[in-house]
Amino acid sequence: MTSIDPAEPDVSADVAKTAHRLDHAGWDDEWHETAVQHLTRAAASSGVLGRVLRVDRSTATVLLPDGRVDVGWGAGLRRAVRADPGAAPAAGDWALVDGGGRGAPTIVDLLPRRNSVNRLQVDGSSFDQVLVANVDAVAVVEAMAPDLDRGRIERLLALAWSSGATPLVVLTKADLVADPAALAAEAAESAPGCVVLVTASLRSEGLEPLRRMLVAGQTIALLGASGVGKSTLLNELVGAEAMRTRVLGAAGKGRHTTVTRELHLVPGGGALIDTPGMRSIGLSGAETLDDVFADVLNLAEQCRFTDCAHGTEPGCAVQAAVEAGTLTARRLGSYRKLLREVEYQASRVDLRVRRRREARWRTARKGAAPARP
Repeated sequence: MTSIDPAEPDVSADVAKTAHRLDHAGWDDEWHETAVQHLTRAAASSGVLGRVLRVDRSTATVLLPDGRVDVGWGAGLRRAVRADPGAAPAAGDWALVDGGGRGAPTIVDLLPRRNSVNRLQVDGSSFDQVLVANVDAVAVVEAMAPDLDRGRIERLLALAWSSGATPLVVLTKADLVADPAALAAEAAESAPGCVVLVTASLRSEGLEPLRRMLVAGQTIALLGASGVGKSTLLNELVGAEAMRTRVLGAAGKGRHTTVTRELHLVPGGGALIDTPGMRSIGLSGAETLDDVFADVLNLAEQCRFTDCAHGTEPGCAVQAAVEAGTLTARRLGSYRKLLREVEYQASRVDLRVRRRREARWRTARKGAAPARP
């Protein structure tokens, strides 16, 4: 990545020239200032800024002021990704694209992200995988039918809260259950501090709050498992069949045809980023559970002992709440499970960092050793 030299001429005009026509895709004054501070004059004058719509391995589709273009990754970006997969472009990133003269266009730089939704790499490594970048809100999508999965809502909210974006819960398929209000109340218990929307996309019901957010120019990421109705929701909000969908069978099993994360512009303003249904939602170790389980932690502050494990200790306010029925055993069990996972993964990350530091120290020491006669 590059940074501006104070002695260089102002790059503001070059940035404005290349990006001001992408206001409908989320460009704003704050992004303009970020680009001015981050880019050199040479980069801003020779490259074009655009927003990453989707990524496929080592290529990406970027929305530029003059339209969409498929691009590769520049050599510097490839080196950065080899060192840290989290440096790879993601849907929602703002990228500097260099035409490359006679060669194919490539991404040569990314503007610093405002935020990102990360999860553990699917290969089990201790690196983060960036799902989406630079979003205003993260909508955790869960279907009411055939069964509402509160544990999955809590796990996805851990990702959403930790991103720094505004989390909300969108419940779909309200038209397929007898008592949507009761299920919405259950979901609300798993999502303290979050707006919970009840929708029936095929009937266009309950979508107005999302439409208002989009008209205001926000970017919303949709997170959820396969078959919960993300693509149907997307199609209804975008106003076209942006992603093909399949109806769930009688057994409640279906296949989602989304295969990659992709940003879609919404007529009238705003953008939606659809994501593939996630079978595995690994926490990276950087998540905080304070917001996801605010109810549990508020009770814990009332325990007699500050180091209470909420087991058999006397004066445990958490266990008292479980016995009184104001906190479910399922909710407490979910908190304990996710806390163990976060702590374990954080220890793996710490070990990786320590090993890298030791490897650099050994390399530097070897390089500094005097040559043998």
